[in-house]
Amino acid sequence: MTASGSQKSKSPSQLIDARIKELGDWRGKMLSRLRSLIKEADPEVVEEWKWRGVPVWSHDGLICTGESYKSVVKMTFAKGAALEDRSRLFNSSLEGNTRRAIDFHEGDKINETAFKTLVRAAVTLNKSKAKR
Repeated sequence: MTASGSQKSKSPSQLIDARIKELGDWRGKMLSRLRSLIKEADPEVVEEWKWRGVPVWSHDGLICTGESYKSVVKMTFAKGAALEDRSRLFNSSLEGNTRRAIDFHEGDKINETAFKTLVRAAVTLNKSKAKR
């Protein structure tokens, strides 16, 4: 990332804003829309910036990460394998016992209702684990 100024002096939300702007193409628009949906699904979500440049959304634990690659925006749900995915959004990282991901490609439509349902389910799961 080539944001002006020190990354340490910027908030995670500002760093995510900069990443979206830096992408400047369909990936930035996709990441921005997914970010908005996460905030709509959970207004108390906390934005973080980890692992040298990965947007992360948390609430009582990690919900998901938003990584951008050349041909895909990957939303990885930390405990995705434990979430019910009736709409079958998960299409990547299906072999593991913990994580699940959704790869969005250029031109893909987002099933916004199903995506927000997954976010809410992840928050509910995190809250149930946090109370133990």
